[in-house]
Amino acid sequence: MPKIFLSPSTQEWNQYVTGGNEEEYMNLLADRMEPYLRSSGITYVRNDPSRNVVGAISDSNAGNFDVHLALHSNAAPERLAGKLRGIDIYFSPSSYDSERLATIIANNIKSIYPLPDKTRAVPTTSLGEVTQTRAVAVLCELGYHDNVEDVTWLKNNLEAIAANLVQSLCDYFGIPFVKAGPVFNGIVAAGGSNLNIRDYPSTGGQIIGSIPDGARLTIYGDVGNGWYVVHYNGVTGYASSQFIVVG
Repeated sequence: MPKIFLSPSTQEWNQYVTGGNEEEYMNLLADRMEPYLRSSGITYVRNDPSRNVVGAISDSNAGNFDVHLALHSNAAPERLAGKLRGIDIYFSPSSYDSERLATIIANNIKSIYPLPDKTRAVPTTSLGEVTQTRAVAVLCELGYHDNVEDVTWLKNNLEAIAANLVQSLCDYFGIPFVKAGPVFNGIVAAGGSNLNIRDYPSTGGQIIGSIPDGARLTIYGDVGNGWYVVHYNGVTGYASSQFIVVG
């Protein structure tokens, strides 16, 4: 199953024009992404807010991640302060997968940003969180924090932005997006057999683990069509709901 390094900004000195700062609101956004990531079967590690961008890159590279996703907001040059709007999703031009992920995010977020024509995927050779990570990486500049309209949109739509970003990750990984909901416990009732955990909600999905009959597991989400997103013994994946009793 996919694993991402989630890296909200640590730049508390970037003040928002209506109060708060970049570090605060990007972490609030990451907080809201977590339930959607979990319910959709995407495991994650977050950056250490006490470390700078160099530390985030180092920590990301020390792990085995499929995607490094950096969350930021933008600021205009001083002469244009407060006058610019838009969303830029930065990708590495040397990575097909980085560009593909950035394009998916940019296209999806147009559905919730009020100026879709100002949403774009942008190549970069200078942003370290895009160019110096082992994992496929993108950096999201989610509006301008010196612009009242952009800040207002961001603050009022954290939940929708979080869901949209996770939808984009699911699109990139080719797995179903599952709406966030309560986490349940369950018991395997497979008539004496083990219950397989798969990497896709289908009997054609690769088996990545198994759960003994009668064992307790955690249910993160309901995919529908007879499949749950489950967690057991360190493994997250999909299991048939037919053989799980909730409770």
